[in-house]
Amino acid sequence: MTTRSFSKPCLAIIAVLLTVLGVGAYKLIAGGHTVQAEDGRKAIVLAPPERGLILAEMRAFLTGLQGMTAALTQEDMKTVAATARSLGRAATHEVPPALMAKLPLEFKQLGFSVHGDFDQIALDAESLADPKHTLAQMGAVMQKCVGCHASYQLQSAPAAK
Repeated sequence: MTTRSFSKPCLAIIAVLLTVLGVGAYKLIAGGHTVQAEDGRKAIVLAPPERGLILAEMRAFLTGLQGMTAALTQEDMKTVAATARSLGRAATHEVPPALMAKLPLEFKQLGFSVHGDFDQIALDAESLADPKHTLAQMGAVMQKCVGCHASYQLQSAPAAK
């Protein structure tokens, strides 16, 4: 049986690479930076296109909730499920990693939670077909939206000169 031994320089290189990977992963997962906004909320400062992407996602949530509400008045659970599914976790793949790294951990957790809630609404709409249950789920999602808007605002970073 042979054993391989690594030289000290090799171990040092491995340690440096692992450290760099660890720091990069931390910045992507837990990174993010906020500043105190004038109104007391935390401001997330983003480049204008990044801010636009997040605002478009929020508008999609609002439009989807309105469409689901309208479908519920007709007890159209198929439309409720399809709309909710379009807002689920599959939609999170549209956010670039560089933008994810700029968002604070709590904001990301809340966002992923809302996407997961939409997936659950879709599943329950199909399996339970109970409009009251779906309305309660939508109310819980909207509480998260209200909580997020009460805690955060998105600011555009000043243009580079």
